Amino acid sequence: MEIITRSIIMFIVLFLIVKLLGKKQIKNMTLYDYVLSITIGSIAADTIISLDTPLADGILSLILFGTIGYLSSLLSYHNHKVEEIMDGEPLVLFENNNFNYQNLETAKLSVAKVLENCRLKGCFDINELECAVLEPSGDISILLKGNSQPLTSNDLKNTVQKNSKKQTLNHLIIVDGVLNTNELKKAKKTRNWLTKYLKDKNLDVESITLLSIDKNNKVTLFSK
Repeated sequence: MEIITRSIIMFIVLFLIVKLLGKKQIKNMTLYDYVLSITIGSIAADTIISLDTPLADGILSLILFGTIGYLSSLLSYHNHKVEEIMDGEPLVLFENNNFNYQNLETAKLSVAKVLENCRLKGCFDINELECAVLEPSGDISILLKGNSQPLTSNDLKNTVQKNSKKQTLNHLIIVDGVLNTNELKKAKKTRNWLTKYLKDKNLDVESITLLSIDKNNKVTLFSK
């Protein structure tokens, strides 16, 4: 009877914690989210089964870890650096018709595993691949080359042939008010260029939600 009571109470507490942390699909979880979920689940299970553990201690532990999860999510939302530390950054695994072996080693991924993920996303020919990126969630995103992209209604309306398009991976210069100097260099732009561009727009780095540049030097800008 005591186990039943504990189970009901822990279910209610877990339900409230999940509501507090917000909805997130399992496939979109980062390593931090996964560890936090496993820890909370282990505490709940141990509290239910181990009758020697005071129920109040189990509930207190759940509330503590739930609060840690909520506060860390809040900090990640408002601070790009915290988000970067906790969730990690995307890693480019394939670009410019070649694998980035340094990033593959960092991610502990083999070329075979990257190719497997490409096949799962419909890319069976490596020559059709423009780039592949390992996301913080562990999923691999792919971008096909222009002549391998599926046709859209806009393509059917255009008189220009689809294979004349060039799909590129944009350089994310500013994200959530944080300047990425490495991406600025990759885009072959200088700090002076960025300063002048923002000055002409009456903006500063902190007020930018997203500023990206593609390989055709097209700038995409979103400000707060």
